[in-house]
Amino acid sequence: MRILVTGAAGFIGSSVTDALLTRGDRVVGVDNFNDFYDPAIKRRNLAGALRNAAFELHELDICDEAALRDVFARTRPDVVVHLAARAGVRPSVEDPNLYHRVNVIGSQHVLDACRDFKPSHLVFASSSSVYGGSPDVPYTEENPVMRPVSPYAATKRMNEMQAHVYSHVYGLKVTLLRFFTVYGPRQRPEMAIHKFARLIDQGKPIPMFGDGSALRDFTYIDDIVDGVVRCVDRPFDYEIFNLGESHTTSLRDLIDLVAKHVGKPAVIERHPWNPADVPQTYADISHARACLGYDPHTTMDEGVRRFMAWYREQHEEGLGSVRL
Repeated sequence: MRILVTGAAGFIGSSVTDALLTRGDRVVGVDNFNDFYDPAIKRRNLAGALRNAAFELHELDICDEAALRDVFARTRPDVVVHLAARAGVRPSVEDPNLYHRVNVIGSQHVLDACRDFKPSHLVFASSSSVYGGSPDVPYTEENPVMRPVSPYAATKRMNEMQAHVYSHVYGLKVTLLRFFTVYGPRQRPEMAIHKFARLIDQGKPIPMFGDGSALRDFTYIDDIVDGVVRCVDRPFDYEIFNLGESHTTSLRDLIDLVAKHVGKPAVIERHPWNPADVPQTYADISHARACLGYDPHTTMDEGVRRFMAWYREQHEEGLGSVRL
């Protein structure tokens, strides 16, 4: 198959790209290499893919509708995996207009291109953030998700509604994936596990928002990639799946676990609770198990161990000096 992946240079996008290439697919990668974090990190993520003749890269912004449509017209993908987005809850509070422009308007361009160039189906990244502060855990896909608590979460819920319209009106087959706190090798430098590892390693304090009791359903990257690839192979008219581990870890326990694998004590710097954060995320994955055969199995201890092995390898190769 020829599969177009937006956000192909990112943490999840590059991991999905590598998995598709490994099994023999042709991949058309789209990424704009923006400066949300150092573009050199993203280029490093794609180093292996760029050595593969089955991969082609197009550097463009999904907000550039003409350029995006040109790639669709020239490559005619069989399946589209749309992962490009402005990520992060707290940064979205600082610049909600940017998040709306990229995540909503940019995604509209992807949907329009899919409508007109007719891939067999679209796999579209959503987020566990759409559940807001709902107390009804574990979260099921039937949750009404009517009260997002950050601009980022609102854009992801809008994406789900946009996709439903295109499924209903234009017959576009769309699968939405609500990712739950993904971590592992290539994780973005501002995300918790990567940030905590770096700060502990450097002997610097870790900012802890709230009392450390917040719970997250951390999901290892290999399990997420497995879920995405299963959806590439199995189109649905319109479906939403939670992709998580269905297990929660508190912020305090996470810090202790990272410190254990770094091999140094953590110094905590306490901060007030951020209202854009939620007290817990917890995925009910029974729907994905039943329909996809999704079966995550990486424990937090094992996942953090693998992340730290990757982290140390980057530093040993002299790549830790890249601006983070």
